Amino acid sequence: MILHPAILALTTGSFLVLGMIAYAAWWGWQVIGGWDLQSGSERQLLLEKKTYLVSTLMIYALAFEILSFFLLVYVADDLHRLFVGAMCAAGTLNVNEYGYPAVALKVLNCVLAGVWLVLNHVDSRAVDYPLIRRKYTLLLVILPLAAVEVYYQAVYFLNLKADVITSCCGSLFSADETGVGAGLAGLPIGPTAAAFAAVLAAALLSGAAGLWTRRWTRVLAVSGTLALPVSVAALISFIALYFYELPTHHCPFCILQREYGYVGYLIYATLLGGGIAAAGSWVLIPHAQVASLQCELPRIHRRLAATTAIAYGLFALVVGSRIWFSELSLVGQ
Repeated sequence: MILHPAILALTTGSFLVLGMIAYAAWWGWQVIGGWDLQSGSERQLLLEKKTYLVSTLMIYALAFEILSFFLLVYVADDLHRLFVGAMCAAGTLNVNEYGYPAVALKVLNCVLAGVWLVLNHVDSRAVDYPLIRRKYTLLLVILPLAAVEVYYQAVYFLNLKADVITSCCGSLFSADETGVGAGLAGLPIGPTAAAFAAVLAAALLSGAAGLWTRRWTRVLAVSGTLALPVSVAALISFIALYFYELPTHHCPFCILQREYGYVGYLIYATLLGGGIAAAGSWVLIPHAQVASLQCELPRIHRRLAATTAIAYGLFALVVGSRIWFSELSLVGQ
């Protein structure tokens, strides 16, 4: 199973990314302890040269980290036909106990990778690199999480056995079962829909308002970041039902398949894009008074607000149109 081309590509890429993060984190540790822009010492000159190299490496490495989420769910979905009982990626990820933790860690690291890329971009726009210690501190946080993710992913692939009978998504995401997926599927539709609509509306409105004023930045940061987990919960709780037009099918992975136009990839891309942009805006708020960022930071906040509004707006358009035109009508809707 480990010799599957997509698994080899994903595993090799993940180990390479981890190696680059470890290399960057080691130099980041040096920067945190010894960075002094006013110094002309040989050590400072070395750190300045290395930070350019590290930034370039991390742009490519963390971009792959984000893209690897989609590769992981694609591989899991593609392999489902090899396991008895699996109908989609949900069953493949349930073949052993490492699948779902690997996906959860992948999502977390995708958000952190996106936030680091935002910090790095902002830091590079100022002459005095005011965020350099902050971004390398974040990199030290990302390193152990990336290592745990690579471990879970590798062990998951190594323990894929074709003779294992796994559970289908119908049982994994059933309100009558136990577990996280079943718990999300069993959320009451009314309160979940209300929370989803409120958070998404706040993210969209504050994102649109952020194009003209910074007064909504904090609302955008909080609502946009919360919209990611709330939307995932809503997707499992009731949105998925409209895509399948079945009142008991809560699976968030079947929408990745051909018969649904691969719309799941668009849904997850918009959610990740909106969540990363909002979280990036959040981490920039404490640096609003940095003198060297006074000109650039408002423009970056506007770009992040626009990205959040566009991403979540497209997500709302996709799921909203599906709900509107679906023939399914839920009792108590």
